[in-house]
Amino acid sequence: MLATFAFVLQLSALVIMIVFLFRNSSGKKSKEGLSSYLLLLSAALLLTDLIIRSIKINFVAITNTYESLVFFSAVIMIILAAGKLRYRERFASVIVFGGTVVSLALLAVASSPIAPDTINPPIPALQSWWLVLHVTFAFIGEAFFVVAFVSSIMLLATKDEEKRVKLDKTTYTAIAVGYPIFTAGALVFGAVWAANAWGSFWSWDPKETWALITWLTYPVSSCQTL
Repeated sequence: MLATFAFVLQLSALVIMIVFLFRNSSGKKSKEGLSSYLLLLSAALLLTDLIIRSIKINFVAITNTYESLVFFSAVIMIILAAGKLRYRERFASVIVFGGTVVSLALLAVASSPIAPDTINPPIPALQSWWLVLHVTFAFIGEAFFVVAFVSSIMLLATKDEEKRVKLDKTTYTAIAVGYPIFTAGALVFGAVWAANAWGSFWSWDPKETWALITWLTYPVSSCQTL
């Protein structure tokens, strides 16, 4: 129920952003700060949902697909709201808009049959604090990648040189912050947890392989743009 309310809040914030983006294009001033607070409230509801689930299973509720997607969405909301409250340029509004669309898509998947929300205690292999560090750090890093993704699309779509410089800086900053966090979570903490749980640091599991591909993509792309 809390996740549903959070979805409604995000959708409401999206509508507000659409209205004010349209007004901005007409040269009118906007005061769309309400959308940022709706995003923060949405994040609070999602985190509350995870806290309640954690109490019921007596462990951090971050061990299945539903819980991971809810956490991912909450972190995106926090980053977007913080960025919007800190940077009030118009391009930031569009970044928040795009990031909110991504978050809504994540919650939509979380509510689908492929991510059942049943509350079950995790198996012993998942009851590890290394797993908690692995999942939380990986998704926090990926939340910054969402910001970089949206700002990169905007960079390709605009011809205004001043906006391109700002967007390039936003993309660079988001990756610079998210990459080391993702590295720690997806690779370092993930490898330690895998060794403790399964006896091997690396087994070429599809998740491990794609985490490695993601990790290699950013430095390779950076080298190509230099």
